[in-house]
Amino acid sequence: MVHLGEVNSDAVGYPKMPPYLELRQYQHEAIASWFANKGRGTLKMATGSGKTITALAIATELYNKIGLQVLLVVCPYRHLVAQWARECEKFGIQPVLAFENLRTWQSQLSTQLYNVRSGKQRFLAIVTTNSTLMSGGLQSQLKYLPEKTLIVGDEAHNLGARRPEESLPRNVGLRLGLSATPERHFDEDGTQALFDYFGEILKPEFSLGDAIKQGALVHYLYYPILVELTETESRAYIKLTRKIGRALLFQKRDGAEIELDGDTSEKLKPLLIERSRLIAAAANKLTALKQLMSKRLDTNHTLFYCGDGSVEARRQLKAVADILDVELGYRVSTYTAQTPLAEREILRQQFETGELQGLVAIRCLDEGVDIPAIKTAVILASSSNPRQFIQRRGRILRPHPGKERATLFDMIVLPPELDREALEVERNLLRKELRRFVEFADLADNAGEARVKLLDLQKRYGLLGI
Repeated sequence: MVHLGEVNSDAVGYPKMPPYLELRQYQHEAIASWFANKGRGTLKMATGSGKTITALAIATELYNKIGLQVLLVVCPYRHLVAQWARECEKFGIQPVLAFENLRTWQSQLSTQLYNVRSGKQRFLAIVTTNSTLMSGGLQSQLKYLPEKTLIVGDEAHNLGARRPEESLPRNVGLRLGLSATPERHFDEDGTQALFDYFGEILKPEFSLGDAIKQGALVHYLYYPILVELTETESRAYIKLTRKIGRALLFQKRDGAEIELDGDTSEKLKPLLIERSRLIAAAANKLTALKQLMSKRLDTNHTLFYCGDGSVEARRQLKAVADILDVELGYRVSTYTAQTPLAEREILRQQFETGELQGLVAIRCLDEGVDIPAIKTAVILASSSNPRQFIQRRGRILRPHPGKERATLFDMIVLPPELDREALEVERNLLRKELRRFVEFADLADNAGEARVKLLDLQKRYGLLGI
């Protein structure tokens, strides 16, 4: 670990508030809440509401109050490392970016860590990824972190899985979790492990509605587009729904929705994924897309969202790009996890200037990708995972110069007619998902119109009370 060397402390920097930055009231409240909770806690704040800035403001206050020595930020993806680096620079900090090839950062990190511990350097910031956190290269250095270290878990829900959670440093006392959706889908143990490490959700929580009211996110119009399954898709859907029913344990108490037995959840997960992919790739979505976009050929800044990276999603991505580009002459490019970072930046610029009218994407809205120029989104694949639902829609509402309001077209598959056994399963599965659609419709500027579109679905399943 010990690599002696001199580092210019001024070049590395230390946290100071940018003179132009004014925190919003809810950010001040969140900071006060974390300090009141003795330097622990999870901030549940809507996508786009300034979680990164809030965390850096906490680090700055810690530096001024106690002489914070190390800030360690852990985030799930490489592009988030770059985003954190940009935000750190605004606070006068030059972080060590510890990810990918350890030869590019290990020597630099160990030298700076030694200098901080020996008093030659006043502050060190490290930004890393979840996968690098779990690696031997970084784990070997974590035991040398000084007492005055703050760890920030960005998109902290990802750290609730067993391996990343076990890799979190126990010798760090100051802990901050950040997430719009800290609760892990179908994983109560992982959620609890997360709260045990970072601390419980702090007040005030800051919802999508709060973010719109305070101007942190823009207003929006919401248009659900209801899509029927084909006959073949309907048969597969009914078969899967019956299998899901057999894997579920229903507990009829206090109107409980779905209770999962520990033994059934492993059987249930692949069935839910298979059914979700069937819905995501429904063939009639392409027909609905063509009808929608044939009337919108003069529009720009439109994102077309195609799902989760599965084989079906990649097929849909190609089909959507072909319809838009080849059949309709709408200028688009694809944007996926395989798109190199340098190319993504070029695409973002072309999208912003209007050279490209649209981007056809897989997974780019789920965590941390910033394309605030999006004015319109067509979501062809909706996830039943509440985290992804909230992330995707929140990212579309990020403010941008000249963007007064966003428009969102949401393709929702109408389940086929079901027998009594399958219908009860469907109601339980659909209740939570429909509640999210309804809540999102209620926050829209055209709430009445959006709710009327969802009525068909509510009536079909006797869920009018939502």
